[in-house]
Amino acid sequence: MPSPPRAAIWPAVHSERDALISDLERLTPEQWSEPALCPGWDIHDVVAHLVDTAKTTRLGFLRRLIAAGFDFDKANAAGITRERAATPEVTLAEFRRVRGAIKTPPAAPATRLVEAIVHGEDIRRPLGLTRSYPDEPVVAALRYQLKTGTSMGGGKERAAGFQLQASDSEFQHGAGPAVRGSALALLMAVSGRPADKADFTGPGAAAFIQRLDPTSH
Repeated sequence: MPSPPRAAIWPAVHSERDALISDLERLTPEQWSEPALCPGWDIHDVVAHLVDTAKTTRLGFLRRLIAAGFDFDKANAAGITRERAATPEVTLAEFRRVRGAIKTPPAAPATRLVEAIVHGEDIRRPLGLTRSYPDEPVVAALRYQLKTGTSMGGGKERAAGFQLQASDSEFQHGAGPAVRGSALALLMAVSGRPADKADFTGPGAAAFIQRLDPTSH
């Protein structure tokens, strides 16, 4: 399955933002304070981050990175502080306002698709929510992560030496012991999120899990 053309990325991003907003509208106040999959962030923080990245232009990103001393974590924290409103309702209202934005930092538009899907799962999984994703956007995000180094937020090194096979599409990547799982499970794993052993099969599955989390056995 080839990656969608550049022009198809933004409609997919907007669709994912819309789906996430629908889920967020049903959360209780207590759920907004639940820890997300991102270490140190709660659900409200992740939504504030998504608002911030939806507004971020190339020039704005560079200015903020310089102000943060080229520390990505510090720049992200500043963005959350800037966009996290006093109440979840106000933050969500702002997310609704910017859901159709097509701004991006100095990176490929595919990074916005990665953000929308991965951060969507950072919110949904701790809350026990699920989404049935269209195949093509997930595979497009996975392809981008696999060609991007971890230093730039990708997962190229995590997948090196394995053949990743999506169980729900024709996607296949790399050479080595086979690791089979859904495209979404593979995307989350190479993006550095906690991996569930039950999500993966194949002769390379155990070694793949151990690479992602050396404490896993």
